[in-house]
Amino acid sequence: MVDHAPHRGAGRQGLTRETPAGDGETIAAVATAPGRGGIGIVRVSGPRVPAIVEAVLGGPIAPRRAALRAFRDARGEPIDSGLALFFPAPRSFTGEDVLELHGHGGPVVLDLLLARVLELGARTARPGEFSERAFLNGRLDLAQAEAVADLIDAASPAAARAATRSLQGAFSQEVEACAEVLTELRVYVEAALDFPDEEIDFLADPEITRRMQALEADLGALSGRAREGVRLREGLCVVLCGAPNVGKSTLLNRLSREEVAITSDQPGTTRDVLRADLSIAGVAVRLVDTAGLRDSPDPVEREGVRRAREAIAAADVVIWLLDPAAPNPPETPPVGAGARLIRVWNKADLGAPPPAWRAPGDLCLSARTGRGVAALEAAIRDAAGEAPGEGVFLARRRHLDALRRARQAVARARHALEAGPELSAEELRLAQQALGEITGEVTTEALLGRIFSSFCIGK
Repeated sequence: MVDHAPHRGAGRQGLTRETPAGDGETIAAVATAPGRGGIGIVRVSGPRVPAIVEAVLGGPIAPRRAALRAFRDARGEPIDSGLALFFPAPRSFTGEDVLELHGHGGPVVLDLLLARVLELGARTARPGEFSERAFLNGRLDLAQAEAVADLIDAASPAAARAATRSLQGAFSQEVEACAEVLTELRVYVEAALDFPDEEIDFLADPEITRRMQALEADLGALSGRAREGVRLREGLCVVLCGAPNVGKSTLLNRLSREEVAITSDQPGTTRDVLRADLSIAGVAVRLVDTAGLRDSPDPVEREGVRRAREAIAAADVVIWLLDPAAPNPPETPPVGAGARLIRVWNKADLGAPPPAWRAPGDLCLSARTGRGVAALEAAIRDAAGEAPGEGVFLARRRHLDALRRARQAVARARHALEAGPELSAEELRLAQQALGEITGEVTTEALLGRIFSSFCIGK
């Protein structure tokens, strides 16, 4: 349990922060993963926590200090024993009174302990409801709350570090810096609306145009970094394609270091799209194996080829696997816009491709023996772009959309200055609203429902 300091924007009234979170209800859930473990945690948040502490632990405990206690049922019999931690409001994760009971990690024991807490007036928490309350009570902004789930789901060390930076507020601070500039620009533009008869022409100052241009550039740079964060979060989509029996499934197994796909000398063994999530050179990768590309009278194989072509069109990186013993030179497959194509000659242990068929940048490897696979992994790392720097934060596609709309609105505001302050003021308002959607200053119940329902229970 992290005792977060209040977010520096806490207390600002967004659409969903006008009513206190929870409406007086106390929520509880098992906060550790399902299954058996050495330690299991039941988390409780809400106004009934002091009464639950009294009933389960037999008396109060000091705030923020672990206390060894027996956890007792309604008859006073021990359910389990372990460490109890009490975080009084408002200095807790949710901003409410919070109790954590750290006991043994058996599912039966945890179910009994949770049932006891529910018996004392709590209800079972919805997925993500603890983090939702932290947002609604001003302990986290929306981008930070999303980073909680992203940190849990991180598929690579780089993604985990980036999620931690987002949780600490790195992304939010940059968004808020842009929002502050927008506020200052709106003051200038709306002054022209409020004082139309004054001799001072507020909008004639070239500094206004320069600051709008600088803000556009800042939003563009922030969008670029957020796009890198989205790719880091979602992983690079790498598709293996080529003719039947060229060794795609063998290479999938080699890169994933486990027997993900069935391999055979019989052409057409793979008839559907197979996926494996893994980390290659620190990059989260979704590796996709596809059916061999060829014309076939078999309707099942034809469907596999159709799905293979769809996967190729949607890939970030396409690995075109080639057979040096093929009777004809290879034909390059169509790839999606912006995708990187890597040509790889497999079966290097059996011979080299004809020199006339090779192109600059081609790789040679043996998926069967592993020879040359390290060079392919390095090429995949290069295709992902520069290694994530120290300042990279995790982001989501909704953040990219909001930044795009904000930048476009600022550009329209700059072009509208000559036409008059009304249009420019409205565009700046729309830009600020778009940025507010990232941190939760402007939001809807539907958006919150989509975001927090994807969280795990207990978080």
